[in-house]
Amino acid sequence: MLVEKIKLEKGSAMGMSFHMQKAPLLVIRADRGFVMCGYLDMDMAGVLGDVAVKVKGVSTFDDVLNALVVGATQEATNLGIKVGMTGKEALELMF
Repeated sequence: MLVEKIKLEKGSAMGMSFHMQKAPLLVIRADRGFVMCGYLDMDMAGVLGDVAVKVKGVSTFDDVLNALVVGATQEATNLGIKVGMTGKEALELMF
């Protein structure tokens, strides 16, 4: 497992990467929510009331920051996060 501090304009996030058998499992967590890769379950994040967004086709933290959001929980959309913005743009709204 790799844990890395990721500095953004509005604060620092924590990136976590777990090397699975076929692809990495990636999450970047800000103060109020997180961006996750396709391995994780958006429906459960919504049920739990998390501020969460999903990106796909990523293998590094930079990929997560630059990838387009393909899904967002209601709590994330309440913060102004929209499908189509970048992972970095979404994270900045989570501080």
